[in-house]
Amino acid sequence: MSRRIKRMNPKPRSRDERDDARPHQARSAKKAGPRPGGKPGGKPPRFAGERAERRGPERAERRPSKAAQERPAPEKPVEALLPTKVQTVTVTADENNMRVDRFLEARFPGLSFSHIQRVVRKGELRVDGKRVDSKDRLEEGQSVRIPPLKLDAPKVVGELSEAAQKTLKALKEMTIWEDDDVLVLNKPAGLAVQGGSGMTRHIDQMLEVMRDAKGQKPRLVHRIDRETSGCLLIAKTRFAASHLTGAFRSRSARKVYWALVPGLPKPKQGRISTFLAKEESEDDTIMRIAQHGDEGASHAVTYYAVVETAGNKLTWVSLKPVTGRTHQLRAHMEHIGHPIVGDPKYFNIENWQLPGGLQNRLHLLARRIVIPHPRGGVIDATAPLPPHMQQSWNLLGLDASRFDPIENAPEE
Repeated sequence: MSRRIKRMNPKPRSRDERDDARPHQARSAKKAGPRPGGKPGGKPPRFAGERAERRGPERAERRPSKAAQERPAPEKPVEALLPTKVQTVTVTADENNMRVDRFLEARFPGLSFSHIQRVVRKGELRVDGKRVDSKDRLEEGQSVRIPPLKLDAPKVVGELSEAAQKTLKALKEMTIWEDDDVLVLNKPAGLAVQGGSGMTRHIDQMLEVMRDAKGQKPRLVHRIDRETSGCLLIAKTRFAASHLTGAFRSRSARKVYWALVPGLPKPKQGRISTFLAKEESEDDTIMRIAQHGDEGASHAVTYYAVVETAGNKLTWVSLKPVTGRTHQLRAHMEHIGHPIVGDPKYFNIENWQLPGGLQNRLHLLARRIVIPHPRGGVIDATAPLPPHMQQSWNLLGLDASRFDPIENAPEE
C-alpha cells in the first residue's frame, strides 16, 4: 500500500508567542472547565505549546472548573448503567476489531473478568445471533445481544501482607497524579499492563492491593505496550471508569508520545493515515498495513513532528495518535521507513548499527495525557524520559526542554 502522508505547514511562532502559550495555570477556571450545558466528558482545550521540562519532569495538573469546585457531581451508581434486561447494541467504528471481552469491559466498566467470561461462555452474549468466544473480534456494524448484567459482590479488604505492602509502595513510587477518582502512573518499560501467557506481575494484578473500603479495585481505562514507558491512566472508582472510558471512545483524550528513530522523516511534520490489521502466527502477533475492506482492518491516523536531530543518523520525533489501534505508532513509523529504535517487532532496517552507548530497548515514551476529569476540569499529566531513553538523549546531545511542535497539531 502506498504511503499516505499529508504535509502540514503550521505558521511559525515567535519565542514570545511560545512563552505566552506555555503557562497552563494562567488559564481561567471557565476555560478549563466544561462548556455551559456540556457534559463532563467533553473535549479538553487544545494543547498549548510549551517547554515541557521547564514545568518539571513529572508535572501533573488538574484544572477544576468553578462549578465543579462549588458543587461536585453526584456519583451515579454503576448499577444504574448496567442492563437489567436483554438489549441489542451495534458495534461502532471505534470498536471495530475489538475483542468481545474488551468490548464488554469498555461498555460497562466495573464488570469483573469472571462475570464477562461467564456470560460469553454460556452463550448469553450473541453476535449477529451466533455464539462467540471472548477472544473473537468484532466488526463495525455487527449486532451484539447483551444479557442482563450485574456486579460481583466486593471482596472484603483485610490487612495487607508484607508482599502487598511492597507492591503498594511500588505503585506509589510510579504515581504522578492522584485524587479520589483518578490515578496516573508513570509505567516503567518492561512491566506489562495486563497479564498474558507466563505473566506473573503486571499493573492490573498490582492494583489488587488498592481496593477501597467497599472492595472496589482501581480499573484500567486504556493500555500501553509492555516495553513502552510513561503515562497510564487508572480509574479508582466505577463512576470515573465510566466517564474516562467514554472520553477515550469519543476521542476527547489527547496523547503525546516521544520516540527515537533512524534517519530524518520527510516532511518534518505530517499525517500518517492507513488501515491496520492484526497478523497472528504461532510465535508472534504484529499489525500489518491493510487495505480498506480487508478482514479485521481498522483505520488508523497519527500526526508526527520532528523535534531535534542527532546528525543525520537519528531523530527525536513527537507523535500524536488520533486513533488508538494496537501497535499503531510502531507500525506507522515502520511504514514511513523510520521504525522506532529498539523495536523488536517492527525495526527491520538491514545492516543498521546501533550507535555505541545506546541500549537496544524500545525508545518510545507515553509522554503526556490530557483528558477531561469526570467531575469537571482537566487532568494534564507528563512523564519523564525513562532511564534508557535519558541515557540516549544525553549521549546524543538532545535537549529534552525543546519546544514540542506536535502539541498544536490539528485533530480529527
